[in-house]
Amino acid sequence: METLIGKKAPLFKAKAVVNGNDIIENYSLEQFIGKKEVIFFFYPLDFTFVCPTELIAFQRKIEEFKKRNIEVVACSIDSEFSHWAWLNTDQNNGGIKGVKYPIVADLTKTIAESFGVLAGEYDYDNDGKLIFEGAPVAYRGLFLIDKKGVVRHSLINDLPLGRSVDETLRMVDALQHFEKYGEVCPANWKEGEDAMKPSADGVADYLSNH
Repeated sequence: METLIGKKAPLFKAKAVVNGNDIIENYSLEQFIGKKEVIFFFYPLDFTFVCPTELIAFQRKIEEFKKRNIEVVACSIDSEFSHWAWLNTDQNNGGIKGVKYPIVADLTKTIAESFGVLAGEYDYDNDGKLIFEGAPVAYRGLFLIDKKGVVRHSLINDLPLGRSVDETLRMVDALQHFEKYGEVCPANWKEGEDAMKPSADGVADYLSNH
């Protein structure tokens, strides 16, 4: 699989549920180009087990993303009607009521496929019939897309492995620090800590002080 890092994020228009209740047509990430960075993440299925913990965790930190002018958008291969039902089911009944950021419907699986996170692929059997081999859902893919629409960070987990929202925020901070100051961010860097000038002298200075 080719990486999307340093390349334009694939374009799409699809149905989505926004504000937890409104179904809209032709939702696209293009609306944020020149305005906001985007965290675009995939999850396997609505009404499952690990997935609600991730979506609710992102909602609980949504103000932290807003402070950084980041748009959070989720996507799975479920329909907009499934998203709507899940968004309107109480959390103590397995739902994600209270989640307000957009959730895109990728019923055709073309968005997941274009981002390289579809957990399987189409093929032909011995009789020439089109079949799908693997799990017809998305891996837990996450993409940080800058204001130019370019992918700057990606993470893809297998289906059982939930992600860290705090790590996502750390990567946002690192990108924004680099874009503001031109300094690169060393291992385990966090906002407020020393970064490095992108030169041999800068690395030497950093290492001598840490």
